[in-house]
Amino acid sequence: MSRIGNNPITLPEGVTFEVKDNVVTIKGKLGELTQEITDDITVKTEDGTLVVERPSDSKNHKAKHGLYRSLLSNMIIGVSKGWTKELELVGVGYRASNQGQVLDLALGFSHNIVIDIAPEVKVETVSEKGKNPLVKLTSFDKQLVGAVAAKIRSFRKPEPYKGKGVKFVGEILRRKAGKSA
Repeated sequence: MSRIGNNPITLPEGVTFEVKDNVVTIKGKLGELTQEITDDITVKTEDGTLVVERPSDSKNHKAKHGLYRSLLSNMIIGVSKGWTKELELVGVGYRASNQGQVLDLALGFSHNIVIDIAPEVKVETVSEKGKNPLVKLTSFDKQLVGAVAAKIRSFRKPEPYKGKGVKFVGEILRRKAGKSA
């Protein structure tokens, strides 16, 4: 069984932590995040570390214990270092460009897909000759970066025969053999 909830979280310099009415607020150099927690789980600081505690060993308390510890850890990393997701466009004629927060994708459809990205997420496109175009998403909110990346990937998921589509950098695709001659 996992013991994630028992691990203390070290607070880096420049990160402040506050609990008020079951709402945890974490502020750092990149931004501010809040997370609502249940009444049962308690969060306190002990000499530069954050400790999440549960009242009993019931199944519900154990599940929430690990969940909130992971969420708080991701929030602390986000406001201090930030989170990045990279997407790769694999396919002939697939292109990506951005004008500020507006992402323009050419994915083989009759019209380009134009997406307005949330202001908390910084978007950057990289197009080098001989390499697949990349879309880099950066933010302090891990959940938001993941949701935006999943939305972009959903426009053209990688297909299993040639691997064409939008995929995460480093993602391993399950490939299929084509027709047997």
